[in-house]
Amino acid sequence: MKIVIYMYNGVTMLDAIGPYEVLRNITDAEILFAGEKTGAVTADSGFVDVNVKYSIHEIKQADILIIPGSTIGFVEEMKKEHVLEWIRELDKSTTWTVSVCSGSMLLASAGLLNGLKATSHWKPINLLKEYGAVPVRERIVEQGKYITAAGVSAGIDMALLLSNLVAGEEETKAIQLVIEYDPQPPFDSGNYSGADVKTIKIAEKKLAKDAKRSLGLLGMFKHSKSILKMMK
Repeated sequence: MKIVIYMYNGVTMLDAIGPYEVLRNITDAEILFAGEKTGAVTADSGFVDVNVKYSIHEIKQADILIIPGSTIGFVEEMKKEHVLEWIRELDKSTTWTVSVCSGSMLLASAGLLNGLKATSHWKPINLLKEYGAVPVRERIVEQGKYITAAGVSAGIDMALLLSNLVAGEEETKAIQLVIEYDPQPPFDSGNYSGADVKTIKIAEKKLAKDAKRSLGLLGMFKHSKSILKMMK
């Protein structure tokens, strides 16, 4: 089973690595990290690079396509018609096409979520409706072959759902034990609908700081005001 994860500069690393750590444990899984070109891809934090071994031009088929999100880098990816065309073409061969966080914006801008419910990170989620999708604040949304996950950590839950669909409950339970995924957070503030106003404000400041850092990494300073306004 071929699983392709699209990587790009500014990606949120856990969006990709979380699902990877789950799905790589499926029997006979082959995972390929693909980018516009081979070489280093820098995370939105600026602290981590991943060496991408495959370009999108080399990959014509996949059983599962995963599009991770980013703090702000997804905006630039949405402008790349050749990337969107590759997503559309690869989607023709997939059994499942999925996203994590703001990765759903790429699926939506590629026209794959028209009229479908979809989720994303709580900050940019309303942008989905501008590209024909129906935004819903849920952790995971399954619409036929399309599965979208909310922000960052939700990608692990989404990958476990995928594993169950592909490999079955017995193997998925074992995979969950392998990665010892037993979340017991100290606070109940991980969901936007349950977070208090003060927590949301602090989180928004942190996101704005990350967005500015990502804009610098991507050389997008000249577009910073319009992009940050869009994220409000």
